[in-house]
Amino acid sequence: MTEVHLRNLVKTYPGASARATDDVSLDIADGEFMVLLGPSGCGKTTLLRMLAGLELPDSGQIVVGGRDVTYLPPKDRNLSMVFQSYAVFPHRTVRANIGFGLTMRGVDADEVRRKVDWAAGLLQLGPYLDRYPTQLSGGQRQRVAVARAIVVDADVLLMDEPLSNLDALLRLSFRADLKKLVEDIGTTTLYVTHDQSEALSLGNRVAVMRDGVIVQCEDPLRVYDEPVSRFVGGFIGSPPMNFLRARIDTGGQDGGVLADLGGQVVPAPAALRPLGGTEVHLGVRAETIGISHERRPGALRATVRVFEPLGSAVLVTADVDGQEVKVQAANTFRASSADTVWLTLAPDDLRWYDAETELALETA
Repeated sequence: MTEVHLRNLVKTYPGASARATDDVSLDIADGEFMVLLGPSGCGKTTLLRMLAGLELPDSGQIVVGGRDVTYLPPKDRNLSMVFQSYAVFPHRTVRANIGFGLTMRGVDADEVRRKVDWAAGLLQLGPYLDRYPTQLSGGQRQRVAVARAIVVDADVLLMDEPLSNLDALLRLSFRADLKKLVEDIGTTTLYVTHDQSEALSLGNRVAVMRDGVIVQCEDPLRVYDEPVSRFVGGFIGSPPMNFLRARIDTGGQDGGVLADLGGQVVPAPAALRPLGGTEVHLGVRAETIGISHERRPGALRATVRVFEPLGSAVLVTADVDGQEVKVQAANTFRASSADTVWLTLAPDDLRWYDAETELALETA
């Protein structure tokens, strides 16, 4: 059993105006694939490097498999790491690269050969064991780096943006292979990325970081569907979540609660009644919005600004009472600039945020 517990980790770099990590705590279950997601400079790589022992925290505690490793050197933590830059040895063959960690630990040559063959088989590197890294593609070199990391039977596997140097198609293919590999070996994994697609597709849970703090940590679909703040909703998703300014109106028909978008209204949750007269932000994902050239009951009138075919879908940028809304529709939908369209927003797909704090409002 290898659980990881990060407790109240603080790290400040000399000369920095803010903490790189600000009292961060995170629990990673045995065998879990945890993804740290966030923009550049948010502290995710610093957190990974502290777990690896490459950085020491100012304060806090790191526990791996029941051992306090906070101030142990990297070699005594039984962790393995895959770097963004591959970090393979150009003068060694693929076989020697994969087996390097085992050789350095004094493992018997026959056992090294057996484990290298096992890892090479998992990562489809068998035909390339006698080649050198310069004879491999970028994707193959990254597979070598992953094979070298998993072959040492580490307690925890750490990955620092390992796919960022690959082209888009190769990244997509390798991502699927990597997910299956980690599921098969069952090693507790911490994966750092700024790519939201990677985070959502790979992680059992996703921890979203901002300014040195974890702002949300849940399963990927919940992070996507129920972002706890405007930051999370705006950072995750392509296109990101739409946010519309609205004023709560409690004088709706039959005493209902409405959200006034500046001339048009949509139903709002009854729980927002105490906010009558105040501004809130309404969040809605592009793919949940219905769009039609025909007027429908309760739909919002909008004017098309941009129409973008995307192949499997189309993206429509529209104007609703002076506010921009992006709608992702089926590729059978057609529109031109200046067309009038009607947008349908399903109440269950709407998320509500405080205009000042930008945090999600309780609507249940």
